[in-house]
Amino acid sequence: MPEREIPAGAGDDVDAVTRAVLTASRLLVAVSARSLGAVGDRVTLPQFRMLTVLSTRGDTKLVALAGLLHVAPSTAMRMVDRLIAAGLAVRHTNRANRRETLLRLTDEGRRTVEDVTARRRAEIAAIVERLTPGERVALVEALTAFNEAGGEPPAPDAPRLRPPGLPAEDGGAPRK
Repeated sequence: MPEREIPAGAGDDVDAVTRAVLTASRLLVAVSARSLGAVGDRVTLPQFRMLTVLSTRGDTKLVALAGLLHVAPSTAMRMVDRLIAAGLAVRHTNRANRRETLLRLTDEGRRTVEDVTARRRAEIAAIVERLTPGERVALVEALTAFNEAGGEPPAPDAPRLRPPGLPAEDGGAPRK
């Protein structure tokens, strides 16, 4: 891979860093759009973002969800209604405070997040494999700092696959 020349001081230049992040975000949006292609017209990119937030945060109140997504509660409500109609999320009463309604993913919603994320992970891994080991280390450091500055929780680790025939860690007990 040819060496890229980075102008001196580019790391200190907010505009240069912003341009680099914008370029990377275009690439990531394209990867995201392709990964959503597998679920067809069922889920839009904003709806998938909501599903992802629910998958990382667990049961969530609508107002909190709207805040996390930086949308108005009425917008979040319309998105939730569509996800519920699609069978990807449900409303339920908070056992600790019966006046509160919480939102959660259904099993189908969780599978959707896992499937789309697996596709996205594979495509991103193919891009990362083209980087040198040093570039990978620098990218992890830079993106970790960027994510922390933006308040984004870390993505889950890749699921570890067992070779066929080996028992599950829980002794192979069926899941309920």
